[in-house]
Amino acid sequence: MALRQIVNLPEPILRRKAKPVSKFDKDLQTLIDDMIETMREAPGVGLAAPQINISQQLAVVEYAENEDDEEEDNEEAPSRPKKLFVLINPEITKASEEKVIGVEGCLSIPGLLGEVERHKSVQVKALNRHGIPVKLKTEGWMARIFQHEIDHLNGVLFTDRATEVWVPKPDEVVDLD
Repeated sequence: MALRQIVNLPEPILRRKAKPVSKFDKDLQTLIDDMIETMREAPGVGLAAPQINISQQLAVVEYAENEDDEEEDNEEAPSRPKKLFVLINPEITKASEEKVIGVEGCLSIPGLLGEVERHKSVQVKALNRHGIPVKLKTEGWMARIFQHEIDHLNGVLFTDRATEVWVPKPDEVVDLD
């Protein structure tokens, strides 16, 4: 495995729709492993292939499902195991009518945060790393991460959807993709 360089705006690949993955070979498996390592090292909760200058419909996400801020503040609460998702050629097949506003950041746009309205829950169909179809129902923060990563694969950045963008204060923390 190897760390890949994360590209930043104004890199043109971040604004283009990525190409579908069609070959599930050793090179793809190496790319997936490299993306996981790069995401963890960054550190981030998600990473899309265009963020490492590769035009492929591929994203990785790692986050503990159903975490909420109240439990994170409680040091006695048990830590939840993180789940790793590999999404190849993902599509949102269903989205809740209800939307929520949340703060987002991005590994490809360092130094900025923004308030973004997203669907509270989404259903996603994709292929896993072995080309097997998967369907995922997500809600809350996990749904936000999936929407953010799928946006990357379509050339859309969180700043395009943000109602407000700002430079964070030194003590302001948000999970980054």
